[in-house]
Amino acid sequence: DHYGIGAVMDKALAHLLGKNPNRPIHLSYDIDACDPIHAPATGTAVRGGLTYREAHFICECVSKSGALASAEIVEVNPTLSDTEGGEETVELGLGLLTSMMG
Repeated sequence: DHYGIGAVMDKALAHLLGKNPNRPIHLSYDIDACDPIHAPATGTAVRGGLTYREAHFICECVSKSGALASAEIVEVNPTLSDTEGGEETVELGLGLLTSMMG
């Protein structure tokens, strides 16, 4: 909250790419970091987690860096929610992957 997601991403990417801007980045996106209102079908739901926009902003920033070499979405488990919650979580994961692709 203190810095905001934009400043956090700027600092993270500056740290990762500061010495070598051509360094490849692997993004392992743990969907349970997102608020369960957006991703209920996960093993460790985090109330007060990332908002929908924050979740996408992270992916967009990494994509815009030009350094994204590989990615994965983890902790998606549709069996841990009802049908609607499972579908919502999978849709968020697909949307995040789309944001990673630019």
